[in-house]
Amino acid sequence: MDSYNMKLTPEEIEILDGRRGETLQKALKSVVLYGETFGAKRLLPIDGSIHLVTSFGIPMLTPVFDIMDELIKENLRTKESFTVDPRPLDYENVKCNPLQKVVFRIMYGKQEMYEKQLKEVGLKDDNAFTCTCYLPEVGNTPKKGDILSWAESSAVVFANSVLGARSNRNSGVIELLCGIVGKVPEFGLLIDEGRKAKWLIQLKTSKLPNAQILGSAIGMKVMEDVPYIVGLDKHLGKGISDTTINYLKDMGAASASNGAVGLYHVENITPEAIDLGESLLVDDYKTYIIDDGELNRIYDSYPIMWKNPSQTPKKCFIGCPHLSLSQIYDWVERIEEAVKISGKSKVLIDTILSASPDVIQEFKKDKLALQRLNSMGVKLTYICPLMYMNNPLCAKEPIITNSNKLRTYTTARFYTDEIILSKITGLK
Repeated sequence: MDSYNMKLTPEEIEILDGRRGETLQKALKSVVLYGETFGAKRLLPIDGSIHLVTSFGIPMLTPVFDIMDELIKENLRTKESFTVDPRPLDYENVKCNPLQKVVFRIMYGKQEMYEKQLKEVGLKDDNAFTCTCYLPEVGNTPKKGDILSWAESSAVVFANSVLGARSNRNSGVIELLCGIVGKVPEFGLLIDEGRKAKWLIQLKTSKLPNAQILGSAIGMKVMEDVPYIVGLDKHLGKGISDTTINYLKDMGAASASNGAVGLYHVENITPEAIDLGESLLVDDYKTYIIDDGELNRIYDSYPIMWKNPSQTPKKCFIGCPHLSLSQIYDWVERIEEAVKISGKSKVLIDTILSASPDVIQEFKKDKLALQRLNSMGVKLTYICPLMYMNNPLCAKEPIITNSNKLRTYTTARFYTDEIILSKITGLK
């Protein structure tokens, strides 16, 4: 066996010696070397299931497909079933022209084959494609203190911060190999010291900030460090509620995409902040004050990537990360009211709400609500909007969104919820 700096158990040594097969040996060796790169001294058993970030069948990912084939050949599956990020395509609800479809067929030409591979190595079910796997309708919801191996940035930051679970922001495929061996290297956000906050964020706004802009401001300032946020409970109240969960979901996604935040603490709200308070701050922490002016500065700094900034938007994506069930209902109410006030019968722009298949399935049980949504011309989809906009032909379209993550990674133009409503309904 090769020499490792990590403290290994007899079982791990046996696997690394190759006594349980070459494929399992390579999987564990990859996990061990990954951990040693970050100074991990041992492996920890994973609690519950995993979540994969790689959900799309891009032909150039040949090494990933080869790894999957080797795992399948040796009948190796993850210890528990897993969820995975959203599918890239939904022609029924996210319309494409013929030329765009040709490009998509090239881009995601291995999708059907790859989904079959995912099922054979442990995919939970056909609905398990979402970036919000932790929502109750999906069921991959870790508990406080659970050790995870996840890679999707918005899911990692939610699990760590709102649920109090522990996961590093791992690289794609590593989380799969960790799931196969059932263990993850102990470093970073898995240890107490790594969960300490290096930044104190003092919120001094006149009202509850837009979650996406607040998350953006925090992410761009602290980057990969852990922030401790004070003052948000003044607007959201103490503890966790459905409203707070939705807010923190979107704030965290923006902080993870506009920076690289994998964990934040919110005074009187998130579990570790409730338990430990300001003792979570390191001794030499830095301070960042966010007021109304700072949020306006952040908002005004976003570049406009459209060739013609005055173009009329062609599509509007709402839901990146995926919407919760209550958020879908909230958008139905808001759009319906705005359409009525503006004297229209339908939205003026192709408007698409994105949510997990399980959440959409639950919403569709409410026939009246579904009818209300359909009557306004609003569509529901399960795709990742980012995957749609990765198509260079789609990226040329003038698309608007209320997602800072989508704005960051694509040419989509970001607006607040209020402006989005006015643009899609004509509300003045």
